[in-house]
Amino acid sequence: MNRDVFAPATLGPVKLGNRVIKAATFEGRTPYGEVTRDLIDFHVDLARGGVGLTTVAYLAVAAEGRTHREQIVVGPGTRHGLARLAEAVHEAGGRISGQVGHAGPVANGRSNQVHALSPSRMFSPLSMQMVRSATERDLTRITHQYVDTARTLVDAGFDVLELHMGHSYLISAFLAPGLNRRADRWGGPLANRARLARQIAHAVRDAVGDEAGLIAKVSVGDGFKGGLTTDEAVEFARLLEADDTLDALQLSAGSSLMNPMYLFRGEPPRKEFAAVMPWQVKWGMRAAGRAFLREYPYQEAYLLDKAARVRDAVTIPLILLGGISTRETMELAMSEGFSYVAMARALLREPDLIRRLEREPRGAGLCIHCNRCMPTIYAPGGTHCPVISAPG
Repeated sequence: MNRDVFAPATLGPVKLGNRVIKAATFEGRTPYGEVTRDLIDFHVDLARGGVGLTTVAYLAVAAEGRTHREQIVVGPGTRHGLARLAEAVHEAGGRISGQVGHAGPVANGRSNQVHALSPSRMFSPLSMQMVRSATERDLTRITHQYVDTARTLVDAGFDVLELHMGHSYLISAFLAPGLNRRADRWGGPLANRARLARQIAHAVRDAVGDEAGLIAKVSVGDGFKGGLTTDEAVEFARLLEADDTLDALQLSAGSSLMNPMYLFRGEPPRKEFAAVMPWQVKWGMRAAGRAFLREYPYQEAYLLDKAARVRDAVTIPLILLGGISTRETMELAMSEGFSYVAMARALLREPDLIRRLEREPRGAGLCIHCNRCMPTIYAPGGTHCPVISAPG
């Protein structure tokens, strides 16, 4: 089926203006862990610019689940601000998704002032301290926290919830045999390593029913030895589809802990990262920057081949991510059987890109894929395209 990417669509129970999703990228606009006017304006601009669904990034289910202390922990103290954000996006004609996650070993325990969690005990290069192995009690608590977070977001007016199951965050780390060395019911074969993901998806669906769309961000390959392979990614997608808890899967790749450029592709911004990171990480970047920030050539739709393997194995709607900045690529995704496209860097450069591409059959974004936007998540003014003037 060759869908029209610009035509109205549905995602589960939610009506969207089109099939374009603003992928989650940490906005860097919550300096005190609370919704700010700047964060609201960021997403309102995207809604006005034509995206069918804009995604608020990294809404943590627990304090130790933040990647660092400036991120929002969803709860009674942040609900009012999140409701204001959802209302503003709706008034702008858009729909809003919340990326719900627990960063696991990607969390900076030193910044959060609480030790991070992982499937197995390990050393963290982010905080230069040990990450402790999650206990049964931790996993029960975290599952309940996912439910509480989902319920809070739906009550605050969010249309879609995105469960973060990629990038070596906690659920993803359980899936990766190199990070999950457990010998209990949470480790070993894929069915065990996928137990946490499926448990959380079931619990959240039971809690929200059809009040919101429910999707998951999953990997088509982690890009490091000991990570989830594409073969296992296909089987994981089959397991999630069989559970019938999700409305769509967003197909991503890479690891924020082990190999971030496997997702982003293009030239790694090593110098720019070193200039803004805490001293511990700066030291690590100097010592191992080339090994950590590897270089992969950029091309449009660079995850398409691996994503197509998932497409061939399941019937659940799929969201194609990675190297989408032209109308031609968006239409290619539709012709290849994907239900939606997700964009990030191109929309940082041009929040109104979708309106323009709808008018221009051969239109292309202005993003040059330099990746210098990546370190701006730590910079004053929030995440932005440094090729154009900084916000504010």
